[in-house]
Amino acid sequence: MATKDVPPRGDRKMQQRLARGEAAALGEMYDRFASLVHGLAHRVLGDEKAADTLTREVFAHLWEHPETYDPGKGPLRTWVAGVTHRLAVQRLRDSETAALPEGGGSLADLERKVRRASVAARADYIVHSMPAPLRRALDLAYFQRRDYRQTAVDLGVTEDEARRRLRLGLQLLSTAHDAGTPPGHGGAV
Repeated sequence: MATKDVPPRGDRKMQQRLARGEAAALGEMYDRFASLVHGLAHRVLGDEKAADTLTREVFAHLWEHPETYDPGKGPLRTWVAGVTHRLAVQRLRDSETAALPEGGGSLADLERKVRRASVAARADYIVHSMPAPLRRALDLAYFQRRDYRQTAVDLGVTEDEARRRLRLGLQLLSTAHDAGTPPGHGGAV
């Protein structure tokens, strides 16, 4: 029986290297996760410059707090995505709250905006985390406007397999509305 979301052995070793202060480990983490971090930050914040800044802050946080990663709760990728999401949402709340006029403005509007950004970031994380065959099927069907028969031909699979991949990909994406944070790590940053 397979264990759900078991982190690779290398994740624990990476955490240990970070905890020992190995700068090369941080470089490897950056190479491995920078596009994920930047993409999630941009999705939540909606601004390239803010996403660049937050990306640097996330990696500084990972460097300073490697002990917050618990391999028992999932892979390193999930932890990095969770840290990114929490820091991005906090930045969005802080910037939007500061922009509210004194004595006016709607915190409900702010919370709706944060929720929408959270769902979008979660959907982005889900798509980038799903297996390549599912991601490719969704890309063909929804971005390249192929029906399931054309998708099957393009993927070199049966029509039943194409439908199965599309259904599973959509089921995974539907979970984006279920929670505001990427799956895996909850709790404090």
